[in-house]
Amino acid sequence: MTDTAEAVEDAPPQEETPPKRPWWVRHYTFTGTALGLVFIWLSLTPSLLPRGPLFQGVVSGSAGAIGYGLGVFVVWLWRYMRSKDASPPAPRWAWMALLVVGAIGMLLMIFYFHRWQDEVRDLNGVARLEFWDYPWCAFLSIVVLFIFVEIGQLIGRLVRFLVRQLNRVAPPRISAVIVVVLLLALTIALLNGVVVRFGMSALNKTFAAANDETDPEFGPPTSPLRSGGPGSAVTWDSLGHQGRVFVSAGPTVEELTEFNGKPAMEPIRTYAGLHSADGIKATAALAAEELQRKGGLDREVVAVATTTGTGWINEAEASALEYMYNGDTAIVSMQYSFLPSWLSFLVDKENARQAGQALFEAVDGLIREMPEADRPRLVVFGESLGSFGGEAPFLALNNLIARTDGALFSGPTFNNTIWTQLTRNRDAGSPEWLPIFDKGDNVRFAARSENLDRPDDPWGHPRVVYLQHASDPIAWWNPDLLFAEPDWLKEPRGYDVSGRMQWIPIVTFLQVSADMAVAVDVPDGHGHVYVKDVANAWADILQPPGWTPEKTEKLRPLLSNDENA
Repeated sequence: MTDTAEAVEDAPPQEETPPKRPWWVRHYTFTGTALGLVFIWLSLTPSLLPRGPLFQGVVSGSAGAIGYGLGVFVVWLWRYMRSKDASPPAPRWAWMALLVVGAIGMLLMIFYFHRWQDEVRDLNGVARLEFWDYPWCAFLSIVVLFIFVEIGQLIGRLVRFLVRQLNRVAPPRISAVIVVVLLLALTIALLNGVVVRFGMSALNKTFAAANDETDPEFGPPTSPLRSGGPGSAVTWDSLGHQGRVFVSAGPTVEELTEFNGKPAMEPIRTYAGLHSADGIKATAALAAEELQRKGGLDREVVAVATTTGTGWINEAEASALEYMYNGDTAIVSMQYSFLPSWLSFLVDKENARQAGQALFEAVDGLIREMPEADRPRLVVFGESLGSFGGEAPFLALNNLIARTDGALFSGPTFNNTIWTQLTRNRDAGSPEWLPIFDKGDNVRFAARSENLDRPDDPWGHPRVVYLQHASDPIAWWNPDLLFAEPDWLKEPRGYDVSGRMQWIPIVTFLQVSADMAVAVDVPDGHGHVYVKDVANAWADILQPPGWTPEKTEKLRPLLSNDENA
């Protein structure tokens, strides 16, 4: 946030030396302060998910700083267009009026924020805030706002100083333009060449260290049916943290036998980590070879799972398959990054696409070499960035259902190609947050298990399911939110989205962006948490032999997902 406008236009002539203010005296522009206050108020309006006092304080303070910066820029632009070197300061009465209006408005907004937060928290099944959380939130927002504005004013002082130096050899306006352009160019160059490089290097080292961490609860498997175990071509250490968790987890043979009431097989889980091979294609080929070596192609179902950034797989989606087929399954996956999903989406998205495509093609190639009568059922699944990568091998829905026996994607992102196509071309009358496509012939969208029965028309085969909650910011975040109202706010709201949430240019984008940081801090069935409903989804997609709705209800409470990407 910079005070560049004030810096450029308020630069005094060289011959005049303005009196120095004591360091503790602060100077803020009237328009910037007013707009910053409005942005703070708007940041308190309801969004998709509830927020704690600490996070809301950071969000409100940041929003106020953005508003202040916009106000300063508007004043500068107005002066510049009118060829004015300065604008008169706001009269004292205007500041007094702003103080009164601001105090009253803040009290009202805090009152309504309390009501709105209670409603959003009730809709998401989260405990309400305590009384003392509100003053704590207000204090934090003021501190954050002050820090950002002070940083902007320091930048403004630098600009004024440079403009005064350049005024000695160039006209003032030319000096101002040169200084601003040079500073912007230098900032961009530093960000791209230094900050980004060193920042990414630091992040890579940090998350690489986390990827190499070992958990005492998860030791190398003793089963030859797991990667990293006896006879595996993949070493235990090369799997990475999430890979080690995945191959060590899942229901045991005893648990499967008890659940289904008949002897179970041990499920096969194969995985290749970042350090298992050199490059994405080599890693995918190794994972597929590992699957074949362990007899995975002889199982009833082979599932290709695309991970999130850290190599994480939704354990509920994997375990549900194993329960339904009493262990007669093989799941194969691979790691393509060790960055968290949100960061990987920004800088590693292409790797997710390539990994999803390479792994599926490698497994599909092995299956197509088998006699058609002996081939296993081939399914794909993934959550969040994993759903993005899971779609990558397929150009459209027709291609997906032609090459697989079913797919489950949960928490899709706005960049998911097939999901975007289906949502955009949804049947008339169906809402964006829960669309119906082609009368539900092959694909269905569900926020709750009962949504899988929408519509009443026949559901063909193969089947694809998208699990997506109305309150999931990962699914609904989109740069278009900046200046365009989305259909999911125009149409009747989802079951856990406040009817008081309204689209506000820029603000809604910032609100939903902030919601992504707390997307998994809500109970299952809300936000970006998908656990129990995956049992219903897989049951409808695959319709396992002998499986019943009663078994689905029995399975739902057994599924869990302790770690998130």
